[in-house]
Amino acid sequence: MGTEGIQDRYVNPYTDFGFKLLFGTTMNKELLISFLNALLFKEEVIKDVTYLNAEHLGSQEYDRRAVFDVYCENEKGEKFLVEMQRGEQQFFKDRSVFYSTFPIREQARRGEWDYELKAVYVVGILNFSFDSSDTEYFHHEVKLVDLYTKKVFYDKLTFVYLEMPKFNKTEDELETMFDKWLFVLRNLSSLLERPRALQNRVFDRLFEAAEIAKFSKTELSEYWDSLKIFRDWYSVISTAERKGREEGKAEGLEEGAKKANLNNARNLKKLGVAVNIISQATGLTSEEIDQITI
Repeated sequence: MGTEGIQDRYVNPYTDFGFKLLFGTTMNKELLISFLNALLFKEEVIKDVTYLNAEHLGSQEYDRRAVFDVYCENEKGEKFLVEMQRGEQQFFKDRSVFYSTFPIREQARRGEWDYELKAVYVVGILNFSFDSSDTEYFHHEVKLVDLYTKKVFYDKLTFVYLEMPKFNKTEDELETMFDKWLFVLRNLSSLLERPRALQNRVFDRLFEAAEIAKFSKTELSEYWDSLKIFRDWYSVISTAERKGREEGKAEGLEEGAKKANLNNARNLKKLGVAVNIISQATGLTSEEIDQITI
């Protein structure tokens, strides 16, 4: 296909194709390394990463499957899960905790083992806000803490959530590498020219990889399919959320939210969206989705 349905210059990182192109491919792993260093360490602590199998099955054949957007380890064996959460999900915190169990369990060794673990980091880039009580605080770093001493009890399990809609710095306000990465994620697909603040080797690579005009025919077709799913999904979710809020006022918030999720799932199912993506978007289980008639 051509580019008649795509007016943007740069890829949308919120699409499945765009996110995995920029962060989930070996040729662009320097982008992932830079992002993780800026987010987690504020300096160049990670020197290299190795991509790992992003699809995991439970220990039993009937256990639920987990598919990560990006899964890798650094040269120290520390594990990193990076997820782009494109729409609000009722149990997204539960989901991220569930996902963290896979890189923990796979470290088990046969025979004698002292249970020493490598650190695990779960990063959620959220295209929604979950804490409406604070309109500015968007960077959440969560660890196991002793409530009595207020000290970190275990420092090798870290959850990071970024509420992207709350990040509103302009180009002139970008100071740190972390600021610059969030600005890119928030605005990439709407940029017409490369901002002056993003002039270094890492962003040289990013803007080169993200330019749609340089895609092959296969890449362009895959991106178009991914972009269409994202746009259709976004439209369905936005409409359903509005209706859900209206119904929630009359039926009670919990019941209204449940009904909105079912409507979302039904409409996404009509669009032919994969069950695992519907599950991510709505918080419904695959069994609940299978029972929905269209």
